[in-house]
Amino acid sequence: MSQQDTRPDAETYDVRAVEQKWLPVWEQLQPFRADDDSPREKRYALTMFPYPSGDLHMGHAEVFSLHDVVARYWWQRGYEVLNPMGFDSFGLPAENAAIRNDEHPATYTRGNIARSIESCRHLATSFDWSRTFNTSDPEYYRWTQWLFLKLREQGLAYRKKSPVNWCPNDQTVLANEQVVQGMCERCGAEVTKRDLTQWYFKITDYAQELLDDLDVLEPTWPARVVTAQRNWIGRSEGAHVRFVVPGREEPLTVYTTRPDTLFGATFMVVAADAALAGDLVTDEQRPAYDDYLAEVRKATEIERLATDRPKTGVFLGVHAVNPVTGAEIPIYAADYVLADYGTGAIMAVPGQDQRDWDFAQVFDLPVVRTVEPPEGWEGDAFTGDGPAVNSANADISLDGLGVDEARRTTIAWLEQQGLGKGTVNYRLRDWLVSRQRFWGPPIPIVHCDACGEVAVPEDQLPVRLPDDLKGADLKPKGVSPLAAAEAWVNVDCPQCGGPAKRDSDTMDTFVDSSWYFLRYCSPHLEDRAFDTDLVDAWGPCDIYIGGVEHAVLHLLYARFVTKVLADLDLVGFREPFAAQLNQGFVINEGKKMSKSLGNGVNLGDQLREFGVDAIRLTLVFAGPPEDDIDWADVSPGGSLKFLQRAWRLSGDVTSAPGTDPASGDVALRRVTHRTVHDCEELIEGHRFNVVVARTMELVNATRKAIDSGCGPDDPAVREAAETVAILLSLVTPYVAEEMWERLGHEPTVARAGWPVVDPALLVEESVTAVVQVQGKVRARLEVSPEISDADLEAMALADAGVQRALEGKTVRKVIVRAPKLVNVVAG
Repeated sequence: MSQQDTRPDAETYDVRAVEQKWLPVWEQLQPFRADDDSPREKRYALTMFPYPSGDLHMGHAEVFSLHDVVARYWWQRGYEVLNPMGFDSFGLPAENAAIRNDEHPATYTRGNIARSIESCRHLATSFDWSRTFNTSDPEYYRWTQWLFLKLREQGLAYRKKSPVNWCPNDQTVLANEQVVQGMCERCGAEVTKRDLTQWYFKITDYAQELLDDLDVLEPTWPARVVTAQRNWIGRSEGAHVRFVVPGREEPLTVYTTRPDTLFGATFMVVAADAALAGDLVTDEQRPAYDDYLAEVRKATEIERLATDRPKTGVFLGVHAVNPVTGAEIPIYAADYVLADYGTGAIMAVPGQDQRDWDFAQVFDLPVVRTVEPPEGWEGDAFTGDGPAVNSANADISLDGLGVDEARRTTIAWLEQQGLGKGTVNYRLRDWLVSRQRFWGPPIPIVHCDACGEVAVPEDQLPVRLPDDLKGADLKPKGVSPLAAAEAWVNVDCPQCGGPAKRDSDTMDTFVDSSWYFLRYCSPHLEDRAFDTDLVDAWGPCDIYIGGVEHAVLHLLYARFVTKVLADLDLVGFREPFAAQLNQGFVINEGKKMSKSLGNGVNLGDQLREFGVDAIRLTLVFAGPPEDDIDWADVSPGGSLKFLQRAWRLSGDVTSAPGTDPASGDVALRRVTHRTVHDCEELIEGHRFNVVVARTMELVNATRKAIDSGCGPDDPAVREAAETVAILLSLVTPYVAEEMWERLGHEPTVARAGWPVVDPALLVEESVTAVVQVQGKVRARLEVSPEISDADLEAMALADAGVQRALEGKTVRKVIVRAPKLVNVVAG
């Protein structure tokens, strides 16, 4: 059924015709193309670029609509705005689709990108399409490979063998950040461990700076993102302590945050899957250890760290010497210690750690408390503060000291004795960037038997992906499909000319997105990744809008890469995103949209039924940007009706364009100017839904003024209608452009300029003071905003309605809050 048949007044405003009318006009005018040479102050508005998995969905429409409010507002305020869009086009979905469809991943990717661009244009987003690119373009990933080589030159990219997270479904390794509750964050498969030689970026070299700079970002970043990054970096202070192992040349070093509890260390635990455990175990204990290790490898890290998990382990057959007591303590392998935390070994202090306590109970190991619990303590391990006990030998005594002082004293003694050293540790681990899949940037390294690892010379970049692999060639095999592409993998060594092989792994797609915002500043540059001068002119990004699901992954990596490039003098700032805004999710009936649940809402269907503007308005008006939007609770039909009312308003204006509004109705002008003033503050505070509400109020006030005799030829009516058009241009561009034309102006309203507020019109001539007697409203008085408390009290008590309410009563107290409230207490 046509829209004209189902909605009142639709015959006066044809949504489809208006959309078809203005799209080609905007395409010709290009109002949002950023000028690098503009003398105007620059602003960089960035939204997280999408993966082209198909057409746009409701989530895309939401984030683009919210982002557009900011970008269009900056244009209206007279800034030169860089607002680019590209596509994060490498990754598993395209590769899996290629396998299913027996095609090259590029085919799937190109089709989806074309569809997404068309939908973005229809959605009337203010992106500068002259700067677009895709991360799977060789012209782009050439510079991703260059970035890899730059990090390697700085000692920040290296290769090592270690236990890694392995997704058995996607047949590739995962960074720690890509494992969510023991599952692959992409496909949901349970993650296991494998020993593989992989490439890493040394992000840990920047751990402290990444942590410190969160203090700078805290005022302008969402609190939960800052907290997530702090927790992920996980700084802790403690000491490395050396334990002698009789019969072993090298002492065993452990990291502990509580060196003050050394006197209570009655055993040691090594991660069962750490190489150290295999080195320590005796021949006699080897069979038991091997059996135990096989069981441990079946568990996820989340399961292993669960506090309610029963404690298991195996004695390794060796002992270590406690450096403060001199006692030999047994060494166990267990699953509750992780191989990549600290040194993979811990000193176990059951008196002060609950997991150690539980382990000690299972294996009947001694417990020595080193911190005095409070009187009446009946618990197990005591982890709180208190005086040290049982902590003295001939050289050092901690007894009676508080935890902090005991910690400092112990570290000083260990360093003096050469038994340990104070140190800082981080939860953060180096970024694993190797992937055993095809659709990603090839790692620009050649492996030569004679020369070892050899970097591909920069003038030979990009190392292109072969274009003759597709379908079955790409099926996961546990190693990259590129390893079997003999014509591609077998090359001459760039250094000696002998036979060599290319590295067949590709890079994590988060490497692509760690620097893409820099490329937007000079996207067509052929001899460099980006123009440093232009990056410094536009950057850092003034606002970054996207999903909170990237709170750690992408944002942490982009911050790291920016700091590295700053150290190379390639960018002039150390943080890439000055401010950030997260949008919520679009759900339906209280649940995530899903075909299986039968609650999916198709964006295309909604656009066809209600039009782009109504959907955009609904998404922005639904609530604060960070809140989820339940589509079952909103009304795009109601949004359309409001837009029709606003559109009709523009047709009622009869005064000529350019008419001086100064002679117009003062009351309406006050509403208009107050609305503009308030919307400025609301937009800066990201309260976009309230901006819509204030615009609706202005439409109603203007209609009321016309209907009450103000007249359509009053200059104040024109001023109000033009203001409505400009405000709506931030959210509903089609209606706004149509209104602007009906008001007699040339396109485009998006560059009309922000209305100038007259401060004199913001001054209230009178305010309404509410007078309450015994909590009930008895009068409303129109008074001067400058009225004194004494004068307002006198006026209130003199009011006839107040006097009637007080008849027969004694005034006990009068509370005055000039100019808006008087509260009379009587008895």
